[in-house]
Amino acid sequence: MIQVLLVDDHDLVRTGIGHILSEQADIEVIAEAGTGEDAVRLARELRPDVVLMDVNMPGAGGMEATRRIIRHELSRVIILTVHAEAPYPTRLLEAGAYGYLTKGCAPAELLEAVRSVAKGDKFVGSDIARQMALASLPGNDVSPFDRLTSREMSLTLLLVQGEDTATIAETMAVTVKTVSAYKHKIFEKLGVKNVVTLTHLAIRHGLTETDQLS
Repeated sequence: MIQVLLVDDHDLVRTGIGHILSEQADIEVIAEAGTGEDAVRLARELRPDVVLMDVNMPGAGGMEATRRIIRHELSRVIILTVHAEAPYPTRLLEAGAYGYLTKGCAPAELLEAVRSVAKGDKFVGSDIARQMALASLPGNDVSPFDRLTSREMSLTLLLVQGEDTATIAETMAVTVKTVSAYKHKIFEKLGVKNVVTLTHLAIRHGLTETDQLS
């Protein structure tokens, strides 16, 4: 039996995906979480075979939660999100995610991904693979956020959510000084001077949406 932890901050999404998974004789949803912090806690307690992880969530978010789960080798992670564009797929796969799907995928593809990753195989959705292939072609625009590491991306997402330095330090389990150093490096790489311009840049490149901002 493949044990799955389902992580998404929308109850309706968890209900729909949970229903698809629970209809399968070989898959069991053993727990659900609505935040990155809860995802890490439950992964540590339950050690599921697969974590289905959203990206944009309150608090630590899916990218930071994925990094923690992978660092401690708690479970294999499949990203399941609305974001198909760079830099999300590349950064999360580089960080160690075993799979990446968009929420527009067919139920059959979702089930194939869960079963493949549970066996230890990598799985990238067909639409994601196509986007990544196109992005690698000469002449295609590259997102400025491609310059960031996965750790810097995690911090960027917290910044555009409106979190202050102390909260970010606590969420990412680092010092305030470390957050400030990361922040300076992010601003330098992206050519922005403050969080407002960073947020506008994030919206323009599809990293976040106005209704996700606090």
